[in-house]
Amino acid sequence: MQYPNSQNISITDFVLSYAKNLFILLKPRLSFLVAFSSAFGYVLGFSGSGINYAVLAFLSLGGFLVSGSAVTINQILEIELDKKMDRTKNRPLPTGKISIQEATIYAVITGLAGLGLLLIFTNVLTTILSLVSLILYSFVYTPLKRVGPIAVFAGAIPGALPPLLGWVAATNGFSIEAWIIFGIQFIWQFPHFWAIAWVADEDYKKAGFKLLPSGGKKDLNTAIQIMIYTLFLIPLGLLPTLFGITGIYSALVATICGVLFLSQTFYLMKECSKEAALKIMFGSFLYLPIVQVAYLLDKI
Repeated sequence: MQYPNSQNISITDFVLSYAKNLFILLKPRLSFLVAFSSAFGYVLGFSGSGINYAVLAFLSLGGFLVSGSAVTINQILEIELDKKMDRTKNRPLPTGKISIQEATIYAVITGLAGLGLLLIFTNVLTTILSLVSLILYSFVYTPLKRVGPIAVFAGAIPGALPPLLGWVAATNGFSIEAWIIFGIQFIWQFPHFWAIAWVADEDYKKAGFKLLPSGGKKDLNTAIQIMIYTLFLIPLGLLPTLFGITGIYSALVATICGVLFLSQTFYLMKECSKEAALKIMFGSFLYLPIVQVAYLLDKI
């Protein structure tokens, strides 16, 4: 851990700064999304007289910690690459605010704590799924980012597992409904990942990341692939209603959101610009939580 001016700050400031950097290491926005998706799957899969809020809370906390462990491992493995990119060079590891040894211990503690909570408060199947998600993200997706766009497929699997493990936590089993909510989040990953890769292309090239399809080109072919995956979200968004998981109102919301999201891809096909990709990236940020909240409200 390196704090060049540590002699000039108080112990309180030092502790607060160190705690803040540990929290940043967990990528809280991403990990909160994982926790929310897990809770979403649990509520959607739950059937009975009343939701067990203690299980729901510890499922969310466990999912947050396991996700935090996975992204910490990711940052340890990519520390030298993060130093090369503008968007990541100021993170706690590249700047030396947290050492690799400290981050490793932190990843082990958060991972074990998260898996332990899931094992105690949910079931073995949920815990195994979470462990699989951690391994896929840290040790399959992370190294594949420098190999090619196959990394997006590999990364979409752990990215789509949170709602599935939430469902499994509620039911202790798999069902077609569980795979439907997994499928929606799985397909959503492709326009989401590729829009980010398009926007951050120059930075990604510095690190050797090859996430865009079509040979890494920001062209019409890549835009068409983004459009196709976004198009699939429209019929997929109707499946929860068709299978009786939710009602007709959420189907309406999912369809409207899907059409709006799809319209952004046509703009990208026309312009093939960073600005158009940025709109899709923010559109992806909005699409998933809005649709999932609509499913929840329709279920409750």
